[in-house]
Amino acid sequence: MPLSAIEKDCASKMRKAVEFLKQELRGVRTGRASSALVDHIRVEVASYGSTMELRELASVSTPEPSTLLIKPFDPSTLKDLERALQSSDLGISPMNDGKSIRLPIPPLSGERRQQLLRTIREMGESQKVAVRNIRRDANKSVDAAEKAKSVSEDEAKDAKTRTQKLTKKHEDEMDELLKAKAVEIEEI
Repeated sequence: MPLSAIEKDCASKMRKAVEFLKQELRGVRTGRASSALVDHIRVEVASYGSTMELRELASVSTPEPSTLLIKPFDPSTLKDLERALQSSDLGISPMNDGKSIRLPIPPLSGERRQQLLRTIREMGESQKVAVRNIRRDANKSVDAAEKAKSVSEDEAKDAKTRTQKLTKKHEDEMDELLKAKAVEIEEI
């Protein structure tokens, strides 16, 4: 495999790791309401005979800063939506008014804030490990190319240096995402 292809593949996989972290962080609850909290929740819909994401079954809005309003597209799925929200790990009791569901987002306690900060740090570290594993795999591919004499020693060294810079760039980007989320969680 040519060095350019190895580097392109490495960069692509690292971008995916950063995007995954962004998606994960959107689902972490802060003190204010955000539709990203519930978008990913899987709902078992008996009448459809399948499992779907909440965003496919209902519109989610924030009429107030601390409340989510979930309006199902099909009123027959209201009970399924309510059941999925109750069994989710959000820790919020849904209020069903017969046509829609309201989710009041309570303010975070100091202990819960610390717990969430630990959780996002763990998420960030797991994605950094993923990026480092991608770097390791890319370096192994470069070593294999060097061993097969398809690239020179200097080219291999330069490729590894570029891969390290790419790793550093993506880790820094993840650190920025984590800092921003930490600030959001610590807001009162």
